[in-house]
Amino acid sequence: MLQTTINERNTYAVNNQDGQWYIDETPADLDIQMQPNGLISVILNNKSYTATVENLDTKNKEVSLKVNGQVYKVAIKEPIDQLLSSMGMDLKSLQKVEPVKAPMPGMVLKVLVEPGQQINKGDGLLILEAMKMENVLKASGPATVKAIKIAERTAVEKGTVLIEME
Repeated sequence: MLQTTINERNTYAVNNQDGQWYIDETPADLDIQMQPNGLISVILNNKSYTATVENLDTKNKEVSLKVNGQVYKVAIKEPIDQLLSSMGMDLKSLQKVEPVKAPMPGMVLKVLVEPGQQINKGDGLLILEAMKMENVLKASGPATVKAIKIAERTAVEKGTVLIEME
């Protein structure tokens, strides 16, 4: 059984037993077909919907679907995820975001983010000049900028905390 949470509000138990779909233990007439044009045709209890995948995050088991013009964020928990959560071992909550530290001595040329800003993996955080080269330090994963610990045009040593994340 899958546990699906839609828009971080509504949670449903979805199960398929012998070809019959159940949503919260209630039988559901469900048919989902991928179309050649990239659209997804969904028929649920004799109602037709057209969907497209807006974003797919396989690592976090999340998908954003646009259904009839409205975007829905769906988080999926498989049985192993549900078991880990019940044991207090939810992997998302255990992931700790490390502060950004200077990888080498240098000069902070420009800070590209500000406190409170949401960032994603690969987003540029700051430009550090070291050995006459400009290096863009990038985010290692999604986070929120908690605090900027240095000012532009400041010399830093290797290991200096530059930006705190949460």
